[in-house]
Amino acid sequence: MKIAVVGATGEVGRMMLTCLEEFRVEAQLDLFASERSAGQTLYFNDESIRVQKLEEDSLKQRYDYILMSAGGAISKSYAPIAAAAGNTIIDNSSAWRREQGIPLVVPEINGSELKGYSGIVANPNCSTIQMVLALYPLHLKYGLSKVVVSTYQSVSGSGHKGIATLEKQRQGIDDDGIYPERIDLNVIPQIGAFMDNGYSQEEDKMQYETQRIMSLTELKICATTVRVPVLYGHSETVYAEFEREVDVCEAASVLAAAPSIKYHDNTYFTPIQLGKSNDSHVSRLRCGVDNHSLAFWNVGNNVRLGAATNAVRILLKHRELNA
Repeated sequence: MKIAVVGATGEVGRMMLTCLEEFRVEAQLDLFASERSAGQTLYFNDESIRVQKLEEDSLKQRYDYILMSAGGAISKSYAPIAAAAGNTIIDNSSAWRREQGIPLVVPEINGSELKGYSGIVANPNCSTIQMVLALYPLHLKYGLSKVVVSTYQSVSGSGHKGIATLEKQRQGIDDDGIYPERIDLNVIPQIGAFMDNGYSQEEDKMQYETQRIMSLTELKICATTVRVPVLYGHSETVYAEFEREVDVCEAASVLAAAPSIKYHDNTYFTPIQLGKSNDSHVSRLRCGVDNHSLAFWNVGNNVRLGAATNAVRILLKHRELNA
């Protein structure tokens, strides 16, 4: 199998290589990045690979899959070129997530959309992926009607510049960096620009993407997204209402049996415990305001589950359905 990784030297690009190794994907890799990063050497299965400069002709050749994590502008320019050459592109940016006709996929939920499809596939937002993995099995059992979610998102969700900003502030450098306020010893209730309706762009992503991935266009969802001074791992408090009466013990069993979920009973799970986990972790499951609602705490590795892992799982699901 021949695979290209675009944006290979970035945080998510490097993790894509790691996930390809961990999922034992046997492939010949071509790695691409900007002119500034071209020439670097990365490793896949202990073999060295020289990173090439991304150019217009780079993606005109045929690949089995192209994994892209180079930002929306690059994706808008290069993904159509790759698609025109007959390639299947799995894009981690937000560039294609609202485009009708382009699948927005979490394989455990709507992977069937990949059958018979080639072209651009959109990888959802990191905070959306970990939440819908937990909500979907509960929806199948009880019928989801409303979600209220607050996120506590790590600085790595902003890329390397977010990590650098926090580390500099912890060294005593007085510089807000890429954030509108100081992030060290603080929390910022804004991720992305604010829209006319008062919601931020990140909140709007979660609302739209959850409805689309779960095929619940009438789902009521209210999101508040917050940046916190944590390096890796997004956390969420989720309150969900259902059409049918719920039972907490039964709901716990549903979650424990669900794919890509790690359920923690009688304890809680925190971002610092994530390590190399590719799962969405659910703990503190309890009744909400009545017997038609649940509340829980949800943690996931935003660079793995929220980006690279889901992209590789899309690749594997597409290959399975179109073999």
